[in-house]
Amino acid sequence: MKQLHKQSSVNHRRDEDIPSTQPSPYSPKTLKHPRSLPRSINYLFKEQRLLFILVGILIGSTFFIIQPSLSPLVPADTRSSIPRTFSLAVSNRGEAWGKNYGLGKLATGRVPVGIGRRRMRIVVTGGAGFVGSHLVDKLMARGDDVIVIDNFFTGRKDNVMHHFGNPRFELIRHDVVEPILLEVDQIYHLACPASPVHYKYNPVKTIKTNVMGTLNMLGLAKRIGARFLLTSTSEVYGDPLEHPQKETYWGNVNPIGVRSCYDEGKRTAETLTMDYHRGAEVEVRIARIFNTYGPRMCIDDGRVVSNFVAQAIRKQPLTVYGDGKQTRSFQYVSDLVDGLVALMEGEHVGPFNLGNPGEFTMLELAEVVKETIDSSATIDFRPNTADDPHKRKPDISKAKELLNWEPKISLRDGLPLMVTDFQNRILNEDEGKGQK
Repeated sequence: MKQLHKQSSVNHRRDEDIPSTQPSPYSPKTLKHPRSLPRSINYLFKEQRLLFILVGILIGSTFFIIQPSLSPLVPADTRSSIPRTFSLAVSNRGEAWGKNYGLGKLATGRVPVGIGRRRMRIVVTGGAGFVGSHLVDKLMARGDDVIVIDNFFTGRKDNVMHHFGNPRFELIRHDVVEPILLEVDQIYHLACPASPVHYKYNPVKTIKTNVMGTLNMLGLAKRIGARFLLTSTSEVYGDPLEHPQKETYWGNVNPIGVRSCYDEGKRTAETLTMDYHRGAEVEVRIARIFNTYGPRMCIDDGRVVSNFVAQAIRKQPLTVYGDGKQTRSFQYVSDLVDGLVALMEGEHVGPFNLGNPGEFTMLELAEVVKETIDSSATIDFRPNTADDPHKRKPDISKAKELLNWEPKISLRDGLPLMVTDFQNRILNEDEGKGQK
């Protein structure tokens, strides 16, 4: 027994001498390493994300709740710099998002203090042409990014070359008959020859531009959610039996005449535009443009104002077709551009007549041109052309009421501006011929 007791006591002493490799369950806690503090923060970010999200929402909500009380502190001119067009764009975009995600119409609150008008990215087809280039000037002047698409059949690079080098301007040589992929907010679709000389030159190409070009641009608008504006024409009324012409008038058009490639092409373009609006919920606008004049018109495009002005400058007789008693209404190009922008930024689809209701016979127009350029000019009467409308005058009461738009520049005020441009171009043209 004594031997056993000695052995157990020896074993006990050995156990005390040899440190245990397994910690006792009752041993005191060891102090944490100082480097464990960043781990705690890391743990907080990883596992408590909801807390931070709630805190962020609370801070953001607090800002927007107290924001209206800050508005009076902002000067009136700063508040007025946030135009109605931007709020409409935000509202429309919110509506589109709501439809896409089944949320209905999303509420869009006031624009926060200090945020100005959002810069738009806009494509203008036919933007190197007469009307298109003036529209580009206006859009560039207000600070938008502008992409011009033109195949240069009637457009000229000279019309937009003053924007070359501007980082907000792009020019693409492209025919709208072929599809194109872009990311834009708005599409102004002006691409199509508009004068009889040009649209009769290749009537099949003209109607393809009206139909296929419009289809391609509407398809683009549908894919990217852009707002689309079609520039139609007063020619959809044909040789009207109603005078003046309202937007509700369906027209009197010869579907198989020499002008029908343009007249019926534009009518078809309007049909496509409304079908995309009703069927695919594309935001669309339709403008019916009446006779327009101004700088950058093609000199020999066959339209009556450019014909008379060019002939008077060249000391040629003014050509009047028929008896000269046909009537037209002439608007200056800047008035038209203002109307197009008002329509695009407004809330109404249209169609809208955009023209000057001041009515002139061809003989009266010839007299105004003679007074402005050369009082000794003579008139040369020739047989009238086929399907030429006898009367043309827009009823613009709808545009006045809904767009708050009406033309401001009279023919006698606008014509001298066009004459100056034509004189410079014809002089340069003659000098170029003399040097050859």
